[in-house]
Amino acid sequence: MKKFLIPIFSVIILTSCGSSIHLSDKQNSNQNTSSSNSKSDKAFNKAYQQIKYNDLKKNLYVIASDEMEGRDTGSQGQKKAGEYIVKFYKDLGIEFPEKLGSYYQKVPSSYMKKRGGGNLPDSENILAFIEGSEKPEEIIVVSAHYDHIGTKNGVVYNGADDDGSGTVAVMQIAKAFQKAKKKGNGPKRSILFLHVTGEEHGLFGSEYYSDNPVFPLANTVADLNIDMIGRDDIANRGKNYVYVIGSEMLSSELKIITEAANKKTNNLELNYKYDDPKDPDRLYYRSDHYNFAKHGIPVAFFFDGIHEDYHKETDDVEKIDFNLLQKRTQLVFATAWELANRKERIVVDKK
Repeated sequence: MKKFLIPIFSVIILTSCGSSIHLSDKQNSNQNTSSSNSKSDKAFNKAYQQIKYNDLKKNLYVIASDEMEGRDTGSQGQKKAGEYIVKFYKDLGIEFPEKLGSYYQKVPSSYMKKRGGGNLPDSENILAFIEGSEKPEEIIVVSAHYDHIGTKNGVVYNGADDDGSGTVAVMQIAKAFQKAKKKGNGPKRSILFLHVTGEEHGLFGSEYYSDNPVFPLANTVADLNIDMIGRDDIANRGKNYVYVIGSEMLSSELKIITEAANKKTNNLELNYKYDDPKDPDRLYYRSDHYNFAKHGIPVAFFFDGIHEDYHKETDDVEKIDFNLLQKRTQLVFATAWELANRKERIVVDKK
């Protein structure tokens, strides 16, 4: 996650303006939820079971290994991590967006330099895509940044939690949707699995995507952003919880859907501390979801808190709580499943 430095444009905005997911009977009255028949229940359950502890662990031990050299933006180590991610999608048969022509969206050095990125080299966002069966033009984005802060004085900052955990979560969610698709139960809306670069230096990759979207932003239904979900912070030590940030900032429906998904899966404690506009950390503005939110796209940011190894060389895989990582990944998947399969897209009813 990006260090606590609110960009100037954020300040300006602040001052100027297990089972399938079914909502309550009252909420069901608008007929916007996915089908409750046994076929859809089975489809969800089989896909949900693809969020596996051992798969998350296997991939994170690669993504956050010393070989990746801390994955600094545009570095050879980050490119190695990117190659691993792309191979993962190729092996599953998950394609890239046809319009893009590959899995890579180049983020030029010149673009980042103009935004305070110093002399960062060219880098790349990675995009994988599953087309929807009924409403392919409507896009659900599941995002995470795959960069970290590199190597300092010969010490590798592996970034296992930040944001190796989010990176492997997105990969596993993609696998679950792809398995469902192969069984004839693909999502009704399209899903873009977006791994962005340059987050640590200034949210550059997600900003570049929002400035140069592969799919029209008007057709983007929501962004579920995952940035650090493999640890716990001191305030929540030992709890089954996750911070959910921004889920009702633009759409009251998104928070309802997330809570229903949570209740029907692992029933984590959902902590909304960082939604408080008076919170000094201002986390709503500090990860990649914000570059969707500023365009009026509903977002939910899943986060485990600022722990003692944040941005330190000690953020290693050995400290990851894989049980919690699995549960939180399952929650994001269940939320994405509902967003992708409900009758109507969620509405923006807040500003």
